[in-house]
Amino acid sequence: MILTCMVIDDEPLAVELLEGYVRKTPFLALKGSYCSAAAAFAALQERPVDLLFCDIQMPGLSGMDLARLLPEHTRIVFTTAFSSYAVEGFRVNALDYLLKPISYTDFLAAADKALKWFGMSSTAQNAGSTADSIMVRTEYRLIRIPLDNILYIEGLKDYVKIYLKDAEQPVLSLMNMKSLEEELPSDRFIRVHRSFIVQPSNMSYIERGRIVFGKVRIPVSDTCRQSFQDFLSAHSIYPR
Repeated sequence: MILTCMVIDDEPLAVELLEGYVRKTPFLALKGSYCSAAAAFAALQERPVDLLFCDIQMPGLSGMDLARLLPEHTRIVFTTAFSSYAVEGFRVNALDYLLKPISYTDFLAAADKALKWFGMSSTAQNAGSTADSIMVRTEYRLIRIPLDNILYIEGLKDYVKIYLKDAEQPVLSLMNMKSLEEELPSDRFIRVHRSFIVQPSNMSYIERGRIVFGKVRIPVSDTCRQSFQDFLSAHSIYPR
């Protein structure tokens, strides 16, 4: 697999260094270098790439701003002199975070991480979800989750938590609720809140407008209340 990439940095020496690293790496193909995030964003509209090696602090549009504008397919590795951006980098789904001065060893490790991520993504697309399970990425693994095991799903800002029967910890995956909702069969799962998707057949009962799974109570928002009631009636699921 060959990953197409861009280098973005307002420091010419940093651009030159990263260009050299890309050319030394056999599975990377350089498609452009830019001294501003705005110029890179304009180029990406016509020539999208798989991976960006991007500085964070740049005049005008920052690297963090650019990350929020990228299509889902394009991933980013931040290159910066400031460690304080690490947490924010995680929130925009950065694959890695390299501190300057960047050695080729560290660069190669980040590039290899990207290669594995795209490899898993390709596997997931080919494998897909079956009628009785879904495929999700967690850390650097691709796992299959039987639909019967899912109790409910909680959506946070940049990832989801999938809560399962007889599992103490949820499965954590970097994906958004909308894309996961589209994968789930609509005759088994329903969105009951901006932050929650539930499988009503696995609920314990409903109490005071909240769906109960064991000791957990899931709220039903006003906007979802009628569709939830319609779902229960259509599938002959009655609150206990």
